[in-house]
Amino acid sequence: MNDIDHLKQAAAARALEFVTDGMRLGLGSGSTSEVFINLLGARVRGGLNIVGVPTSERVAQLARSLGIVLGNLNDLAPLDVDVDGADESDRNLDLIKGGGGALLREKIVAASSKRMIVMIHGDKLVPKLGAFPLPVEVIEFGHVETAARIAAAAKALGYGDVRMTLRRKADAVYKTDNGNVIYDLAFGPCIAEPAPLGRALSCVPGVVEHGLYVGMAQTLVVARPEGIEVIERAAP
Repeated sequence: MNDIDHLKQAAAARALEFVTDGMRLGLGSGSTSEVFINLLGARVRGGLNIVGVPTSERVAQLARSLGIVLGNLNDLAPLDVDVDGADESDRNLDLIKGGGGALLREKIVAASSKRMIVMIHGDKLVPKLGAFPLPVEVIEFGHVETAARIAAAAKALGYGDVRMTLRRKADAVYKTDNGNVIYDLAFGPCIAEPAPLGRALSCVPGVVEHGLYVGMAQTLVVARPEGIEVIERAAP
């Protein structure tokens, strides 16, 4: 286990302390979330009674293999807690997510939860979002035209040099669990104002969802070699 794996383990273990018997949990996707789910599975085998809602087919398969009971979001919402990772977070707890391709279901589950807890290691806590490319999930039909409209929307907000890449897996275009494609947007040094950019992207016809999570997370668990920092969103 390398240093990053140790930090993921530490962050996941701290996040698990927020889980109590009888909870309805959102189960995020990604490497840190999978560490959390493995720890959760051990607690379930020890008698913890929870029901989870997975945010991807991969997570659903993992959770079932560990004996975690899964349910339907329509039947369980609002969830008590959603536990997930992130590709970047700032100290306002605004996030970039979607590096693993599950951003749509992850955002639906987060929006359907009373509390979103996010686990990261220290390198992912940044002064400004944007070093990590922003994923945007779009309908495959007409996606080249959709990409042009995305670029125009970004340019209107001052991001004239945004670089867009259609995500691929091996030699094929990457498809999400929902059958859509993803464009990854590189904004250079930073995204100056995440909220206006998120609103603009949401208005582009063909865009299903984007990886900016603004004002959604309540708790951030940051793992560093020197220890764990827990950051709570400031009251409005």
